[in-house]
Amino acid sequence: MYRIRVFRAIDDIESCKKFAEGHLNVLKDYGVSKVTTAKLDWFFNPNVYVVLIESEDGERAVGGERIHIASNTEGDRLPCEEAVSIVDERVYDLVDKYRGNRTGELCGLWNSKEIAGKGFSFLLTKMGVALAILLKMNSLFVLCAPYTVEMCEKAGFVVEESIGDKGKFVYPKLDLIATILIIKDLYNLPTADSDFKKRILDLASNPVQVSVETGPKGDFDVDFNLLWETK
Repeated sequence: MYRIRVFRAIDDIESCKKFAEGHLNVLKDYGVSKVTTAKLDWFFNPNVYVVLIESEDGERAVGGERIHIASNTEGDRLPCEEAVSIVDERVYDLVDKYRGNRTGELCGLWNSKEIAGKGFSFLLTKMGVALAILLKMNSLFVLCAPYTVEMCEKAGFVVEESIGDKGKFVYPKLDLIATILIIKDLYNLPTADSDFKKRILDLASNPVQVSVETGPKGDFDVDFNLLWETK
């Protein structure tokens, strides 16, 4: 069994370190050594919430993701703004359109080799949207690789074509392409796949649960706790 928990970054720096080390190792496996989402200043950002997948005993971090809520503090930018602005500064105006109505970004999604191919990327995407709903957000951005675009679209994200090359950018290195997407209506998820939507709303309604998940490599047990404590 794997356990999945949520914490606010500033409340658990040691777990932030476990997350960052695991994520960095995965990025290195893909030949990426420098990426804005690999910065560590989010450890101390009160607007960052972390989803961490651990072994049942809590000893190993095997996957995770983060939600960054956009703030009104000058100079405090979402990871997608920092990344995309290098090639298209219109991303600032795009995010600012939603900033006043509680927006943010799903980012830093990673799986270790231990759980690769089990279906955790799909599960993390659903959990990320569910967590955004629990955080009472209204919209949510994501910047993703080509092979995850379809997965994000099933969760209700749509490509934001107003910037870049119809939403696409060269990032984080010259031979990789990233796409920016957004869910504009988290409460209704009008464009989400019906099965994805059902699971997202179930997780939002029942954030503490134990379930059997089915992936390409068969079934696996997961102990969810998508609630968090503020110290």
